[in-house]
Amino acid sequence: MLLKTFGWSFAVTALGLVAAVFYGGWTGFGIVAILSILEISLSFDNAVVNAGVLKKMNAFWQKIFLTIGVLIAVFGMRLVFPVVIVAISAKIGPIEAVRLALDDKDKYQQLVTDAHPSIAAFGGMFLLMIFLDFIFEDREIKWLAWLERPLAKLGKVDMLSVCIALVVLLVSAMTFATNAHQHGGIHADKTETVLIAGIAGLITYLIVGGLSGYFENKLEEEEEREHEAEEEAKRSGKKVPAVVMAGKAAFFMFLYLEVLDASFSFDGVIGAFAITNDIVLMALGLGIGAMYVRSLTVYLVRQGTLDDYVYLEHGAHYAIGALAVILLVTIQYEIHEVITGLVGVVLIAWSFFSSVQRNRRSAAAEGKDTGSNEKAEVSSGV
Repeated sequence: MLLKTFGWSFAVTALGLVAAVFYGGWTGFGIVAILSILEISLSFDNAVVNAGVLKKMNAFWQKIFLTIGVLIAVFGMRLVFPVVIVAISAKIGPIEAVRLALDDKDKYQQLVTDAHPSIAAFGGMFLLMIFLDFIFEDREIKWLAWLERPLAKLGKVDMLSVCIALVVLLVSAMTFATNAHQHGGIHADKTETVLIAGIAGLITYLIVGGLSGYFENKLEEEEEREHEAEEEAKRSGKKVPAVVMAGKAAFFMFLYLEVLDASFSFDGVIGAFAITNDIVLMALGLGIGAMYVRSLTVYLVRQGTLDDYVYLEHGAHYAIGALAVILLVTIQYEIHEVITGLVGVVLIAWSFFSSVQRNRRSAAAEGKDTGSNEKAEVSSGV
C-alpha cells in the first residue's frame, strides 16, 4: 500500500536528485534536498485539506489528480508561475523572463520580490476565504468548542465571510500603504495592485468554490435519483440510467483542488528564493515536494485517516488561516519561512494529538459501557 501510493514520489525524488547532481554538482544536490523538505513541511496542511475534498471523488479522478494534477502543480506552479509573475509585474515578455531566470538570476529574484505584494494579496485572500467558510459552518464535531460554537452562530449571517475578507483586505492595503509611505518603502505605489490582486483572489475562490459546490449538490441529487431508479428497476426489471453529472462534479472539484494547491504553493515558491535564485534547482526541489504532497493526500484518503483522527481537518484549516494572515503581513514585513512552516506543523500536530486523546476517551467510555452491560447481564442471569 505504501509503495503503491508513494512509488512515483520515490522515483521522482531519485531522478530529481540525480538531475541536480548533473546540473549543479553536490551543491545542487543539497539545495534540491533542502527545497524538497521545505515544500513538504510547508504543504502538509495542504495535503490534509486536499484529502477532505479528494475523498468525495472516485478512483478515476484520484488518478487524474495524481497525474495531470501533478503536471499542473510541478510545471505550472513551480516552474511556469515564477516566470509568469515576473513577466506580468515587470511588464516584459515571457521569453525575456525565462532569459533573466537563466542568465541574470539576481535581477530575476529582484523582480519576483517586487511582485510579492500582489502574490501575497491573491493567495492570502483565497486562503482566508477557505478558513472563514470553515469556521463559520456549524459542524457536529468541534475541536475548539469554546471558539467554534459562537463562530458557527455568527456564520448564520449571509455573506459574513466575504464581508470580513474584504475588510481584512482593505485594512491590509491601507496599513501597507501607510507604512510604506512613512518608511519610504519601495512598494509605496503597489497599494492599488494589492487591492486588485486581493479582489481577484476573492473572486477566484467564489467562482471555483461556487461551481464545485453547485455540481457537488447536483451529484448528490443525481445519486438520490439513481438510488430510486435502482429500487424501481428491481421491481420492474428495467435498465438503470447512468449518472451523467458525476463527471462535471468531479471536474470542478478537481479544478478547486488545483487552485487550492496553487494558493498553498505561494509560500513555498517565495520561500525558495531565500535558498536559491536558480530556477532549475527551484523547480526540481519544489517539484519533488509537490509529488509527496500529492501522494500523502491520496494516502490519507485511502487509509481513512481523516475519519480516524477527526480534528486533523480542523487543524489544517486553522493552519490555512494562519498562513493567510502571514501572507497578508508579508506584504509589508518579512517573515522567515521557518516560522511559516512551524505554525502549520504545530497546529496539525496539536489537532492530531487531540484526536488521539478523543479516541482514547471514546474507547474507555465504550469499555465502561460494555463492562456495565456484562455485569447487568450476569445479574439478570443470576
